[in-house]
Amino acid sequence: MEMKKRINLELRNQAPEEVTELVLDNCKSSNGEIEGLNDSFKELEFLSMANVQLTSLAKLPTLSKLRKLELSDNIISGGLEVLAERCPNLTYLNLSGNKIKDLGTVEALQNLKNLKSLDLFNCEITNLEDYRDSIFDLLQQITYLDGFDQEDNEAPDSEDDDDEGDEDDNDEDEDEAGPPGEYEEEDDEDDGGSDLGEGEEEEEVGLSYLMKEEIQDEDDDDDYVEEGGDEEEEEGIRGEKRKRDPEDEGEEEDD
Repeated sequence: MEMKKRINLELRNQAPEEVTELVLDNCKSSNGEIEGLNDSFKELEFLSMANVQLTSLAKLPTLSKLRKLELSDNIISGGLEVLAERCPNLTYLNLSGNKIKDLGTVEALQNLKNLKSLDLFNCEITNLEDYRDSIFDLLQQITYLDGFDQEDNEAPDSEDDDDEGDEDDNDEDEDEAGPPGEYEEEDDEDDGGSDLGEGEEEEEVGLSYLMKEEIQDEDDDDDYVEEGGDEEEEEGIRGEKRKRDPEDEGEEEDD
């Protein structure tokens, strides 16, 4: 696919000024030059044109916000001064697999003041004696060359950086929240207090219930005594009547 058509495809109905990332890998450049890319991509921060048969960067538009540029596996042999003129804020540049042979070609990158990482892997320049030391001396602004710093420490991946940031955020959240054990202990204390309260309430209910039962039993005993007294009185009255009845009969006979 031609580069111009690929750009239109990658836009996905977006306006060029809204695009921040653009990947054009493995498409075909026009006679080794950039085609279809212009100054309207003013918000572009990441551009990848790997393996597109580029031989020249002369038609690279001004991309003042561009931070990362992938140009690996092309046929670029010079003309790198264009990068400092049109992409002054580059921090990462990948030129691996190109036709860069000498330090004079790389010297043009001195004007990229913000450049931190440069990749020249699989370029002929890597065969020079003291290649790494020479590049670090020539481009003192860079930290990483071909993925490693001067002490051979590997450059961190952007994904690893994001993971570390997430872990730091999680640690901060845990610190703000406090140790989880504190809340568990407080909950246990609250539960214990509530259990004690329930126990005391049960004891109070039990005592009141027993007191009511005792009072009820006393009332029942009084009722029984009163009923017994009434029966005795009735029997006494009946006895008196029996005694009086014979006497009354005797009086009637005398008459």
